Amino acid sequence: MKLSAELTAFARRLGHDFARPELLVRALTHASIASSTRPDNQRLEFLGDRVLGLVMASALMRADRAASEGQLAPRFNALVRKETCAQVARDIDLGAVLKLGRSETMSGGRRKEALLGDAMEAVLAAVYLDAGFEAAEALVLRLWGERIGTVAEDARDAKTALQEWAQARGLPPPEYVELHREGPDHAPVFTVEARLASGASERAQANAKRQAEQAAAKALLARMETGDE
Repeated sequence: MKLSAELTAFARRLGHDFARPELLVRALTHASIASSTRPDNQRLEFLGDRVLGLVMASALMRADRAASEGQLAPRFNALVRKETCAQVARDIDLGAVLKLGRSETMSGGRRKEALLGDAMEAVLAAVYLDAGFEAAEALVLRLWGERIGTVAEDARDAKTALQEWAQARGLPPPEYVELHREGPDHAPVFTVEARLASGASERAQANAKRQAEQAAAKALLARMETGDE
């Protein structure tokens, strides 16, 4: 099989020359356009998730040899979660080469976090099957790049941390209120407010409600920890 010019350019962005180009095609094929002769990327996604996990676990242990399991676990989760995979996919413009059905394309599938994250994992599996673990590991380390070195600062789950902060001071858990939802269904923007029983609150916006809640919690926690309240 010979790759199209579009997929050849994408393979260059990956930095991998596929000996079995059909693996890349499958990794980029969503279930909405799959058929008996064109398998989708779900099995590759399953494998890629495990490849990514092993690479990240090894990388984190090398990066901080003194870290405990309790310190490593949230860093690991931050690096392998679907949102991070989707961010990496956007860095290499993976959405532009996704093979989608018409309805999925019309609903903005090329920008959806879940589809981008799944396809990114499938691409990792394709590289692994094509050239082995070392090639997949090198790709992950290059694409995730500085995220691995800075993850210790960003790994703490903001909603959990804010709840722990409140409980330590005898306050009930924070509340999260969706104030607005704007934009079309395929590209919504959520505005969420995190509130404490003390009256303190912060707002944040994001394209997913969960992300908006996390951002609002992070902003409120930062404000409380600086002693402004």
